[in-house]
Amino acid sequence: MTCLAASAVLCLALPLVYVAMYQKQVGFPVVSGNREDAPGPTGAAGRGLRAHRNLIENLVPFAIAVMLARAAGVSNTMTIIGAELFLAARLVHAITYFLGITGIRTLAYFAGVVGTALIFLQLL
Repeated sequence: MTCLAASAVLCLALPLVYVAMYQKQVGFPVVSGNREDAPGPTGAAGRGLRAHRNLIENLVPFAIAVMLARAAGVSNTMTIIGAELFLAARLVHAITYFLGITGIRTLAYFAGVVGTALIFLQLL
């Protein structure tokens, strides 16, 4: 559950970074408003937003896998490796997405998927 909690903290932290970058682009009134007519974030701020969305999409299946494993009483080396792999991969994914490094980012994405799959496989 520690890796799940840390992943949730990462999910909460990413907007703090990319919204601060976005605010520099458009100003506080736009960021604090309803943003209906606001331009979208660009550069690192836009990549940060996309990294956050991608994390949310991948955090849901990971959280389900972790909670199912816990409910089933399944905790072994593979579930631990899967959870740690997911967390490490998502950290690398977020950092490389912000920096615009595509090759490593893609590998990190797939590593996170493998981490989640390792946990699900232990439930079979």
